[in-house]
Amino acid sequence: MSNLLHEEKTYSIIGVCMAVHGKLGSGFLESVYSEALMKELTKRNIPFEREKKLELYYDGEKLNKYFKADFVCFDSIIVEIKSKIRIIKVDEQQIINYLKATNCEVGLLVNFGESSLKYKRFVNTINKK
Repeated sequence: MSNLLHEEKTYSIIGVCMAVHGKLGSGFLESVYSEALMKELTKRNIPFEREKKLELYYDGEKLNKYFKADFVCFDSIIVEIKSKIRIIKVDEQQIINYLKATNCEVGLLVNFGESSLKYKRFVNTINKK
């Protein structure tokens, strides 16, 4: 097995998403999956913040605008959920922007809208210290 950044944590989050998709299937609104994920994350003792406000900065100054991540798990993994026929580039750019705006190291883009769960993993290489 490879040595991916936060490998065990991301696999545990993906497992939660698979459990939710397995029980609900596709076709629900994103808000339904979000609530179900919250319940499943809690049940599995995975630490998370739901709809976390991600502050943005320009040239060292805080902007009035901000992003809101669906979930931030383990204080370092952004989880953005979708319920669409398929993921498109703008969805991928959204999670990339979330990673650029934060010190989070890993992002998961998860789509519940297809007949089988689809996910894509992103790594923040911009803010590495």
